[in-house]
Amino acid sequence: MELIPGYKRSDVGVIPDDWDAKPLCKIGDSLIGLTYRPSEVRKYGTLVLRSSNVQNGTLCFDDNVFVETEIPERIMVRSGDILVCVRNGSRDLIGKSALIDERAIGMTFGAFMAVFRSEHGKLLHHVFQSGIFKKQINEHLGATINQITNKSLNSFQVPLPPTSEERMQIVNALSDVDALLTTLDQMIAKKRDLKQAAMQQLLTGKTRLPGFSGPWDVKKIGEFTDCTAGGTPSTLNSAYWGEDIPWMSSGELHLKRVQDVEGRITELGLNNSSTKIIPSHCVLIGLAGQGKTRGTVAINLIELCTNQSIAAIFPNKSFNSEYLFHNLESRYDELRELSTGDGGRGGLNLKIIKSIDIPFPSLEEQDAIASVLSDLDAELAALEARRDKTLNLKCAMMQELLTGKTRLIQGGLNG
Repeated sequence: MELIPGYKRSDVGVIPDDWDAKPLCKIGDSLIGLTYRPSEVRKYGTLVLRSSNVQNGTLCFDDNVFVETEIPERIMVRSGDILVCVRNGSRDLIGKSALIDERAIGMTFGAFMAVFRSEHGKLLHHVFQSGIFKKQINEHLGATINQITNKSLNSFQVPLPPTSEERMQIVNALSDVDALLTTLDQMIAKKRDLKQAAMQQLLTGKTRLPGFSGPWDVKKIGEFTDCTAGGTPSTLNSAYWGEDIPWMSSGELHLKRVQDVEGRITELGLNNSSTKIIPSHCVLIGLAGQGKTRGTVAINLIELCTNQSIAAIFPNKSFNSEYLFHNLESRYDELRELSTGDGGRGGLNLKIIKSIDIPFPSLEEQDAIASVLSDLDAELAALEARRDKTLNLKCAMMQELLTGKTRLIQGGLNG
């Protein structure tokens, strides 16, 4: 492909003629984190930043470890450092990073993390979040070892604008988007808290909506409806897969309101397996799994089939399915506790589900409660969609600004 005048090829792709592509070792220092013994862990002390302290590209302090031991001053983090996960059991977490700010002063970082320290930290923070950095991580990761060595990290190439003015213009533009993302994250968290509080009040009858009074009934699910589990056609027979019948896996329960699924099976696959077509507005529950899936609740808005790890509670005119969905969704921890087996490795089954007690107001009050909670869900979904759109915008901006394709300085070349 012919180059645009004023641009050149480099190790990080096409960049402006007056930009450089430099290895990280030429513009800063990569530091290895603290190794500590379990006997040095304390309830209080020096906080050791780990991968759990990096969430969505920012620092998070929900899951902390403190130690009491001698720590070299060099590996006490400083404002402007970049904290990077360089070793983890999960390959997907390698390379996730966050910019150290004033909140982390006085903290250190663990041996599975690295800190990159540079005068260009604020710019490099955005580079580390970009495809430029992630591509190099994927190229350096071994087939079986989920680790980026210090030598590899130092060899990573990054694009660098020639002037501090241009670097700061890029930082400011991307930081403005980061600020918007932070605001949206805060709004989403508040909306989730509001919904949680509303569920605790409305689904227990502690707070009644205007116009409703009188006692509630308590019924077991099996007393007012039936439920079933699905199945999986043989994956060895290609004639069972494809075509038009939606088939849902338990991993798709996180969709919550299921309007489409990835899987498709044929009529032949349907007839030669234990899966079955279920009507829309069934309440779906994850039956098995050691992860978060077991006990996860969703509701399908289309007819579909499911695998054997999903139970479907059939709708009928005696209750509001949305009300039942919200009730069971609010009881995630309880559903997991009900699982059979020991050590948390068991699963739910249809017998357990049919025995679950559901507090029941009148159908009219169920409708009203479901409407309030579904409205909160819609507001939350709108905020999450706005956040996703903003994140996509940031990715597009990084691709343009960090490669010099679009330049913000007066007289710069613009794409």
